[in-house]
Amino acid sequence: MLLTEEAPARPRTIDPAFRRDILDGLAREPKATPPIWFYDRRGSELFEQITDLPEYYPTRTETALLKAHGLDFARAVGEGRAVVEFGAGSSRKTPHLLRAIRPAAYVPIDISGDFLQASSAQLAGDFPELPVLPVVGDFNQPLDLPREIAGMPRLGFFPGSTIGNMEPDAAVDLLRAMRRLLGEDAMLLIGMDRIKDRDRLIAAYDDAQGVTAAFNLNLIERINRELEGDLPVDGFAHRAVWNDEKARIEMHLEAVRPLHFHVAGACFHMDAGETIHTESSHKYGTRDERLLLRAGGWEPVEEWTDDEGLFGLVLAKAG
Repeated sequence: MLLTEEAPARPRTIDPAFRRDILDGLAREPKATPPIWFYDRRGSELFEQITDLPEYYPTRTETALLKAHGLDFARAVGEGRAVVEFGAGSSRKTPHLLRAIRPAAYVPIDISGDFLQASSAQLAGDFPELPVLPVVGDFNQPLDLPREIAGMPRLGFFPGSTIGNMEPDAAVDLLRAMRRLLGEDAMLLIGMDRIKDRDRLIAAYDDAQGVTAAFNLNLIERINRELEGDLPVDGFAHRAVWNDEKARIEMHLEAVRPLHFHVAGACFHMDAGETIHTESSHKYGTRDERLLLRAGGWEPVEEWTDDEGLFGLVLAKAG
């Protein structure tokens, strides 16, 4: 049948959690938004570019640890566990762990559905005998694991020091939720970024090529696209600062001039120099990380770090 008129456009579906978090975050003083909303497809792609930057040490350091200590993981974890990865992204580091411990199943969890499906398909092709069971969802919210892994002992995998993006009380709550989800005999392999030289930390979050800036500013573009926003992208600048008191890097979007804008029908104003705090990345000393894990219901059993002490991988068991 020949159509002589264009079909009407489908109304856009707005994620109510995204709408709520952004409106609430822009209404508070100081303004702040949760970092999970960086990760639409474009944001996920930009983050993968960040992980390859020369300034961004966490990914290559953690990957080197995963490559170097496969035999240690196999000894400590054993075979036959279901690996549940929280915030799987592209799963680029995961094959090193899977080859080492020979799991019974792999369950990647990520909020970016398109990105997750693509990476899961790639991994399934690389490990044809391994059941790959992706779950689209926010690991900060209640989740159900696939029925296929019922009864299996589980290993949680939480790389990238993603735990550092959370305030300490929220990090403890998440660790406790992981403990409940994974069960009594569970183990957890978690990446923890260490406190180090301030200049090295800032460079990792404000790279010379401007990829991290594009990643931060992509949040503005997503708000405009999905929440009928009219924020001027050129009205904001990326800022990365070290907060020594709280031992964290903070990412901000700073208004470079007075701004008036709308989001989902609501009006907002920002003065020049005012910021939206978009992400924190807490860094931990060795005692701090162990205290955090124990407060979350996990007992550390082994730890691996690089020669410079930049980054640690901690293996813990359910306490």
